[in-house]
Amino acid sequence: MAEAPLYEAIKGKDVEIEWLPFELRPYPQQTLSPKSDYIQQAWHQSILPYAEKLGVTMNLPMVDPQPHTHFSHEGLLYAKEHGKGNDYADQVFKAFYEEGKNIGNISVLGELAAELDLNREEFEEALSTRRYSEEREKWLKQARTTDMIQAVPTFFIGEKKLTGLQPRAAFEKALSEEK
Repeated sequence: MAEAPLYEAIKGKDVEIEWLPFELRPYPQQTLSPKSDYIQQAWHQSILPYAEKLGVTMNLPMVDPQPHTHFSHEGLLYAKEHGKGNDYADQVFKAFYEEGKNIGNISVLGELAAELDLNREEFEEALSTRRYSEEREKWLKQARTTDMIQAVPTFFIGEKKLTGLQPRAAFEKALSEEK
């Protein structure tokens, strides 16, 4: 299986990826149905062909409507605090895009945390009590006002901002210019 262009570009280099929260449609805005024309068109014309080209497994999650991601992002902050942020992000993407799980559900996220040897009970309590809500809001505000993020994925490599699907060469160029 091929890896995504970013991972190909950084393989073997001393580079660290940091995942941060961002929501295109934050609660209480309504999320989209996977059956909607917009999602169907984007999936079949852009996302799926690109995933197939890379050899990456991606299935259109049929959770309807699509889940809000505030709990999964707060779970990311918990996981980062426990040294497992990137592993957690990978688990959440796999759960959603390969297995079609509802990543807006605290119990589903708790299962993912437990698979990473995080304390499931503590993790679920942190999400239920919204322990990381304020920190998540801080990151969302920075993303919208300071970083001017309007689309996903968005990557920052030094001062360079890469938005949307990018080829490996774009990441390699940004990385070489950063050094």
